[in-house]
Amino acid sequence: MAGLKILLIGREGQVAWELRRSLACLGEVIARGRGPDGGVDLADLDAVRAAVRAIQPGLIVNAAAYTAVDKAEQERDLAFRINGGAVGVLAQEALAVGAGLVHYSTDYVFPGDRQRPYREDDATGPLGVYGQSKLAGETAIRQAGVPHLILRTAWVYGRRGQNFLLTMLRLMREREVLRVVYDQHGAPTWSRLIAEATALLIAHSTRNSQFDPGDKAGTYHLTCQGQTTWYGFAEKIRELGLASGLLPEACARLEPIPTSGYPTPARRPEYSVLSNEKLFEAFDLALPDWEKALRLCLDGFGH
Repeated sequence: MAGLKILLIGREGQVAWELRRSLACLGEVIARGRGPDGGVDLADLDAVRAAVRAIQPGLIVNAAAYTAVDKAEQERDLAFRINGGAVGVLAQEALAVGAGLVHYSTDYVFPGDRQRPYREDDATGPLGVYGQSKLAGETAIRQAGVPHLILRTAWVYGRRGQNFLLTMLRLMREREVLRVVYDQHGAPTWSRLIAEATALLIAHSTRNSQFDPGDKAGTYHLTCQGQTTWYGFAEKIRELGLASGLLPEACARLEPIPTSGYPTPARRPEYSVLSNEKLFEAFDLALPDWEKALRLCLDGFGH
């Protein structure tokens, strides 16, 4: 497995940053962000194609995406070019050079109309452009016929970048009252756990420096166990932040509000908890409960 050449699309994002470390034990990792020094701009499909042909990887891990959920409502073409068109090019070029593809998708491909965790084979129905564009990327990968793993995750947070955890910690220090939505349900998932699980899945799917998941190729849900709301997530952040000294005693108090009290350009699914049963059955892999994961994340904060 030491000879596996991995092209990691993304360098500085929450998951990509963690992948740079987690994938290092599997072979040579060549990370490409959007910067001028050998970067890859996913909006430039010719540049995407050229990068794969130049590097000739054995595996592409795509951890980059257009993720501005609300802005996507005004930038539909750009969102689809990055999340759909570029992903299709990655899949086609991976197939051409004999590589596999690992790609991340989202809970936003579902409409949020259920009261039980979504399974991989449940009907999709994105409510906004972001989810629609991510679904287009999934479809492009399947149509290309490349050996692949599509990993749908949700409510991703970490110790760097822009995410709910860091936003809450900052605002709790700055404000007296913080209003948080209580009627959207999901499973907060630490970016480091996503990266570590990805490395395990790749190791399981690699033989003689060749990535090939065989009959286990396909789409899997990869989130922490359990579920909560954004308000419940914020409550736990506040509780653990106070206990660990990350927050001052005089930090903001929380006030629950309905989604209607915090209008956004893009609609969010009310319920987007994902079932991880398929992942466990296929790979004997499960992430911990979201509260335990959050505690682990905060325990090492600043280290």
